[in-house]
Amino acid sequence: MSTPAQDLLIRVVEALDEIRPFLNEDGGDLNVVEISEDGVLKIEFTGACSSCSMNNMTFKNGVEDAIKRLVPEIKRVEPVNFSLSH
Repeated sequence: MSTPAQDLLIRVVEALDEIRPFLNEDGGDLNVVEISEDGVLKIEFTGACSSCSMNNMTFKNGVEDAIKRLVPEIKRVEPVNFSLSH
C-alpha cells in the first residue's frame, strides 16, 4: 500500500515521462529532486539540457505546463540547476 506522497511522486514521474522523449532526442533528461508538502516540485535538468540556452523555454512551455496539467496538486515547479529568466 502506497502513501499519498508516493502516489504524488508516481504521478509526477508519469507526467515527466510524457515529455522525456523530447528531451532525450537532444541528449538531455530531468530528475525529480524534491516535492515539498506545500506542492513545490524541484527538478534538475541533466545531460545536454543542463547547459542548453533553450532550457528556460523548454521548462516553461513543456515541463511546467505538463506537470501542472497532469498533477494539479503541484503548485509550482522550480529548476535547481539554472535560473529562470522572466
